[in-house]
Amino acid sequence: MLQKRIAAFALILASVGIAYFATRGDVRPYVLGLDLSGGTHLVFKADTSLVKNTSDIAAAMNTLVDVVGKRINAFGVSEAIVQAEEGGSIGAKEHRLIVEIPGVTDVTKAVDMVGKTPVLEFRLVRPESEKLSEAQLASSTVSQIFFPAELTGKYLSRASLAFDQNSLSYKVGIDWNSEGKALFAKITRENIGKPLAIFLDGRIVSMPVIRQEIISGSAEISGKFTREEARQLTDNLNYGALPLPISLVSTQTVGATLGSSALLMAIRAGVIAFVIVSIFLLIWYRVPGIIAILALAMYVAGNLAIFKLLPVTLSAAGIAGFVLTLGMAVDANILIFERMKEERRRGKDLNASMHEGFARAWNSIRDSNLSSIITGVILYYFASTPVIKGFALVFVIGVLVSMFTAITASRALLYAVAVKGEGKLSKFLFGSGFINKK
Repeated sequence: MLQKRIAAFALILASVGIAYFATRGDVRPYVLGLDLSGGTHLVFKADTSLVKNTSDIAAAMNTLVDVVGKRINAFGVSEAIVQAEEGGSIGAKEHRLIVEIPGVTDVTKAVDMVGKTPVLEFRLVRPESEKLSEAQLASSTVSQIFFPAELTGKYLSRASLAFDQNSLSYKVGIDWNSEGKALFAKITRENIGKPLAIFLDGRIVSMPVIRQEIISGSAEISGKFTREEARQLTDNLNYGALPLPISLVSTQTVGATLGSSALLMAIRAGVIAFVIVSIFLLIWYRVPGIIAILALAMYVAGNLAIFKLLPVTLSAAGIAGFVLTLGMAVDANILIFERMKEERRRGKDLNASMHEGFARAWNSIRDSNLSSIITGVILYYFASTPVIKGFALVFVIGVLVSMFTAITASRALLYAVAVKGEGKLSKFLFGSGFINKK
């Protein structure tokens, strides 16, 4: 019993520390969405001069939206809005990329988060530069040493990371599209034994040597890379495969669409929900109800700490998801307490009823929470907007944390306050409802 009480005390101390971190506004403040705190509105112009077909332009813009969205909306936690727009006068259409980043009012930081689209190109060494010394090469410009091979990122289908079992090192696989396949075959056929330099934004990132003619449309870049080096090269190739360079056109700091009043109302709703649920638990379940309230407080603190650490952007939709899981968080406790009550009616003592109640309730808790998690994951995966992704992410986090607090925190605290004896006081304190039934 002493060990259980020590464990419960340690759990409470840890929860107090987590709550302190979650409530400190000066330590990693919460990131609020555009609807609650505003942010930055950026407009980029996409250069489509190298793309001939209208259908290819639409596909390239969709790819651009996808890549930029992944850069600044990692894990769906920032809820940045990235979308393509077509405008301009008749005969001079422009394709723009619209980016709205919540919680960021520093325009320079916002532009850095988006980053410019890398320009990927492949170049061959000029014949007159092949015999230059290292000193001569160092003093020469790129244009003096290399010339374009007419092979750019627009022809690259994808780059992938692979492991070479023979050399026990990492390598990078490259796949070309139909046009790139023919062009790459011609280049490799005419330049066997010569280097093919890879440039990203005018900076050389790799210079593999052509060993043979490659007609399959797939190639490998090897060179005893470490995993990090190969991964970096793979990312450079994939990011540089976009055929649309972008340039910043305008910036604007936008205000909150809902404002601080909506945030205060959401916080008020959460507090009211917590109080009402706590009153019900206290009146109906007594001592187990107090345990459930403590576990619910741990749940709130744990969620808020996770929101800070990731960080999760809290929009109105995300806060709604959090308030929703607040009510769901006590489901597991109620299942446990009802199973305990059934075991006590069968004549078992308090400790045996607790152990059996947790054991019997686990299957139901597991299945119900698993179905909620599956629903949240599907919603996150198929969501068409970052707002819905944010709601789904908050929902899944809430369900996972509620499972932990119900199974771990509630059990540790309940075992710590368990008393021996089957007197009237014990039955009242650990009973439920208004009438205790035997």
